[in-house]
Amino acid sequence: MTDPLARLYADHLATLTARADLALAAAGREHLVIAAGMPAYYFLDDRPAHFVASPHFLHWLPLTCAPGSWLRYTPGQRPQLIFLQPRDYWHVVPDAPSGAWVEHFDIVTIRTPEEARAHLPDAAAHCAVIGPADTPGGLPCDNPQAVLDRLHWERAIKTPYETLLMRVASRIGARAHRAAEAAFRAGAGEFEIHLAYLAASGLSEAELPYSNIIALDHHGAVLHYTDFLRARPVAPKSFLIDAGGQYAGYASDITRTHAAAGHDDFAALIDSMETVQQDLCAGVRAGHSYPELHLEAHRRIAGVLAGHGLIRCSAEAAFDRGITRTFFPHGLGHLLGLQVHDIGGHQAGPEGGTLSKPEGHPYLRLTRTLQPGMVVTIEPGLYFIGMLLDELRATPAGADVDWARVEAFMPYGGIRIEDDVQCTAGAPLNLTREAFVAPG
Repeated sequence: MTDPLARLYADHLATLTARADLALAAAGREHLVIAAGMPAYYFLDDRPAHFVASPHFLHWLPLTCAPGSWLRYTPGQRPQLIFLQPRDYWHVVPDAPSGAWVEHFDIVTIRTPEEARAHLPDAAAHCAVIGPADTPGGLPCDNPQAVLDRLHWERAIKTPYETLLMRVASRIGARAHRAAEAAFRAGAGEFEIHLAYLAASGLSEAELPYSNIIALDHHGAVLHYTDFLRARPVAPKSFLIDAGGQYAGYASDITRTHAAAGHDDFAALIDSMETVQQDLCAGVRAGHSYPELHLEAHRRIAGVLAGHGLIRCSAEAAFDRGITRTFFPHGLGHLLGLQVHDIGGHQAGPEGGTLSKPEGHPYLRLTRTLQPGMVVTIEPGLYFIGMLLDELRATPAGADVDWARVEAFMPYGGIRIEDDVQCTAGAPLNLTREAFVAPG
């Protein structure tokens, strides 16, 4: 770590210990024990999936490859890392922990998972043990809800250390997005674009924060399209890419839509959605309701539908009649951090509970009021999805749609534009736009 990062990490750790103290006290527990986890194996196979550490473990440590390791924290004491470094000639053994952060931990190296137990508290009943239930060695993971609720609630508020790591992840994603667009402009197919993205990001497929969505033409109407067509398309019209970067366990989540040269009508539709998206990003303000921002996205998209002749009724009528839900069927966004869909988006408070979604909007992943420090995605979309359009056509509201105009846009699939935005005490910080203007 550089000195500034080391200072930020020290402050970050102080924040985590203070949060843990409150969570343990509220639940009547004396120790916090966190398992990094172990690789999962495919059914009836001896082949493991790529290891992904528990987000609770990564919250404390920038240690993404430490399977079988544990963290122990007792209020008033230094945290302890029980680091599994097995004797193994079949696989690469994790390097010993290094970096400025190690000075904040007591580190014990073990050679087998079973050795962890000797370094953890004797009375399991006094511990809050967080991790996968089938973690070998150590203590049984009981994941007490009272502790999880408090930790998940607070995890939405990013420390300056976390924000810096997410800025790096954003720059990785932006660099790879530029390479992917260049490949599209050069006539590459989906699989080739995907490879260009990986090369520019410096990440393997397993290291991506989520599976890349690389969609040409009508594939853009499949919200989670991950097929990577191998054949080069003939004269592609459009390109939708939803792909992120990852750094020290923290994710970026970026989507862009591009029109091929000569497809001016679709390019104009993208431009209108860009204006909507940027206005919504500007609405990421402390005290604002995220569900209200989601509904505002629908109102604005209704204006785009009207402005481009896709509907015959007014924008207000399109919103009131639910027409926009056909063209924009998903939520405006979600919390982002150690998980792409970071946990706690529907939580009512530190004691738990659930904040309901607006009626008719079942896929909204965030219903909390925005607070300084939160990082959220803003990703409005406008799609031409055959099955949803057929359902709309069969309703009275279908008479308000210019179906010939819709059919003209069907081959383009759809539009989604997504930025990662941090709520602050003042103007929002757009991590994605900042990354795209950075050199390289």
